[in-house]
Amino acid sequence: MSGELHQMGVAGLAKALRERKVSAVEAAQHHLSRIRDHQDLGAFVALDEQLTLTQARAADARIAAGSASPLEGVPIAHKDIFVTADLPTTAGSRILAGYRSPFDATVVRKLAEAGAVTLGKLSCDEFAMGSANENVAVPAIGFDHAVPVRNPWNTDRIPGGSSGGSAVAVAAGLAPAATGTDTGGSIRQPASFCGVTGIKPTYGRASRYGMVAFASSLDQAGPMARSAEDCALLLSAMCGPDPERDSTSLARPAEDFSRSLGDSLDGLRIGVPKEFFGEGVAPGVRAAVDAALAQYEKLGARRVEITLPRTELSIPVYYILAAAEASSNLSRFDGVKFGHRAKAYRDLADMYAQTREEGFGDEVKRRIMIGTYVLSHGYYDAYYLQAQKVRRMIADDFQQAFAQCDLIAGPAAPTVAWKLGEHGGDPVADYLADIFTLPASLAGLPGMSVPAGFDGAMPVGIQLIGNYFAEAKLLNAAHAFQQATDWHLRTPAGF
Repeated sequence: MSGELHQMGVAGLAKALRERKVSAVEAAQHHLSRIRDHQDLGAFVALDEQLTLTQARAADARIAAGSASPLEGVPIAHKDIFVTADLPTTAGSRILAGYRSPFDATVVRKLAEAGAVTLGKLSCDEFAMGSANENVAVPAIGFDHAVPVRNPWNTDRIPGGSSGGSAVAVAAGLAPAATGTDTGGSIRQPASFCGVTGIKPTYGRASRYGMVAFASSLDQAGPMARSAEDCALLLSAMCGPDPERDSTSLARPAEDFSRSLGDSLDGLRIGVPKEFFGEGVAPGVRAAVDAALAQYEKLGARRVEITLPRTELSIPVYYILAAAEASSNLSRFDGVKFGHRAKAYRDLADMYAQTREEGFGDEVKRRIMIGTYVLSHGYYDAYYLQAQKVRRMIADDFQQAFAQCDLIAGPAAPTVAWKLGEHGGDPVADYLADIFTLPASLAGLPGMSVPAGFDGAMPVGIQLIGNYFAEAKLLNAAHAFQQATDWHLRTPAGF
């Protein structure tokens, strides 16, 4: 069985562990070996094999004692945006070089309490700012310099971002599951590009405590795994109120998101926005999504044509609001309290300036400057305030759409993963790739990407969007599709 462990997924591996067909130590060792064998992908930035095996032995002892924790002994890796007490946290940035948190993020803690074993930390775009995982400033395991993460379906292509390391770890079988964060699509887009399943829950479902902040009104944690069933198990463990640590955490009790898996889709109304199928969508992506929608109709769902008229406005709205929040959140990185500090400076103000010049990458500097500009006197009303008003309108568009349908479906991204360096440092080209994921993020809605086919040799994901707190409905719709298809079971050659 050991040779098949990386193909079992979370649910299958958890079952095998409970039935004592495999030990947590064996599962951990198997995945650690695969991580070492595939360092060239650049997915992992921190490992502590002794820590992992110690946690695995403790999980085996709990299983032997009759533990019923749903994830007991299952190895999981964490995006390097979540702080961890036992592993370094960099958020992909030089400015956090050498930082060790005194505590675990709530999401990390809750998964550990559910029995998960930590494999390591995963590469991400610096402070989660990017759509390609090319904005990385810290070395991956096996490298002495920063490298972009490579898509296992074609190592000359990007994996998507900012949770590219998480998507690659799952797609390449380096981990059964991984945590990610989604600010404007950073779970859904890389999940689509790497052929895995990923879900962003309703804003506030999962605590943001210990998640290094990019844009506080948008950032949300979520899982990435092989299947919807796996994601349901993970999300059930990750979510729940955290009022003492995160004021934006919703006062809703934890749920079993797998409770609806297997329900019939008869009569389910799937809204298809015309704006998601316009100019710019690659023909192969459109064909894969259309085929997936046809499969849903075979399963009993009904297709409903809808409109989300402000879809195009989501790009300027997002990149104003997210940059404004980033300029505020990243002001804490000044060389005084933690992380990098410049060695040569004249005075305190110069220390701030030199530290940030050395510590922040180009994309982070760009967004800080944009954010500071739109918040400045004379421009706040013209940009930031107007963007907030349009954000409300985008949320209203969704509510009008949900009066006609139960779920919304369309492409997760207009194209498949592009080649490394193809956008040539053009940030706008990256920004445009987020057009279909941004609206749900601005509205705070749950959304997920489900493997739905291929355009050439590269995966395509269908995006499903639900109304607030409709995660169980989303996961059931994805599960039903995966029971009828095998796209989520396809793996890249050699992995």
